[in-house]
Amino acid sequence: MDDATVVYVHGNGNKVRKELLKAQWDRALFGTDMGAASRMAYWAPVRYATPLPDDEPDPLSGGPPPPIRGLPDPGVPRTPEEFIEQTLREARRKAGPALGRRSAQAGEEQLANWLAKMTYSAETLGRAEDAAPAPASSDLAEALPLPLFMRAPVFELLVKLTFEDVYAYFFGGVGEAMREVVRGELAGVHDGPLCVLGHSLGSVIAYEVLREERREVALFVSVGSPLGITEVQDRLAHPPAVPVGVAAWSNVSDLRDLVALDHWLRPEYEPPGLVTDHLVRNDSDNHHGIAQYLRSAPVQQELPTLFGRVASDLAE
Repeated sequence: MDDATVVYVHGNGNKVRKELLKAQWDRALFGTDMGAASRMAYWAPVRYATPLPDDEPDPLSGGPPPPIRGLPDPGVPRTPEEFIEQTLREARRKAGPALGRRSAQAGEEQLANWLAKMTYSAETLGRAEDAAPAPASSDLAEALPLPLFMRAPVFELLVKLTFEDVYAYFFGGVGEAMREVVRGELAGVHDGPLCVLGHSLGSVIAYEVLREERREVALFVSVGSPLGITEVQDRLAHPPAVPVGVAAWSNVSDLRDLVALDHWLRPEYEPPGLVTDHLVRNDSDNHHGIAQYLRSAPVQQELPTLFGRVASDLAE
C-alpha cells in the first residue's frame, strides 16, 4: 500500500527537534527515512520551552543511568513514600494553576495511586535485577544507603517524568493543546490507509483524539501504554472503548515496563475482537524505550506489511 501514512505520537519528557525525532522513529521502525509517509505529532513544546540538543539522548529512551557520584543530596527522598510525595508535589507545582487546586484534588488521589504502584514496582524490579551478577562498577551503588528504586536512577527518572507529564495532561490545563497537535497532524493526511502509533502518554493523547474524531484508521498501535491502568481510565473523557473507525488495535508492552502496569487492554476496550495485546521483551535499561518497542516483532510484522512498497521503494 504505497499511499499509507503513519502518524507518530511521542511519549513523555522533552525530545529532540521534530524532524530529527521523526527520522529516529522512521529508522527504528522501517530502517529508512519515510519522507511524507510518516508524520510526528510533536507535542513536547507544549510542556518544554526548547528541545533537547541533537546529540543529547532522550532521558526516557532507556539508556544507561548517570553514574552515582558520592552520597545523595539531603533533599533526595530516602524512602519510596518520600519519593511519591515529592513527585506529586513537584507535579502540582509544574502543572501550574490552570485548573485550580480544588479541581485537581478531586481526582488526583486516583492518579497518585498509580504513582505509588509505579514506585513500588520499581523497587521490586530493582530488587530482582539487583540479584543478577553485576560489574564491579556497581559496588559504589551497593554501598550507598539508598532504597533500591533510588539505586536505579533510570527507574526513578521514568516514574518521575511520566507522572509529571500525565498529571499535567489531566490537571494542568495543557491536555487540549496536546490533543490539538495530534488533530493537526491527522488533518494533513487525506488519502490512503492510516496508522496511528502512540508511545506512553502519546498513546493516551492519540486515543482520546481518535475517540473524538471517528477517523478511519487501519491500525492503531499503542506501545508502553498506560491505557490499561484503572486510574488513567477513570480520567479519560469517555468510557474505555475502541474508537469508532479503528479497524484494528495492537497493544505492545513489556511486563517490566513501569508505565504499562496493566498489559491487557482487550478485556477493557470493546469490542474486544479488535484489540490484540502483545507481550515483548524491551531490553532498554528502563524497559520502556521507544526504539526497542519499534523494533519488536509485533510492530515489525504489522507496520511494514501495511506500508508494503513504500518502505521497500525508499530503501532502494
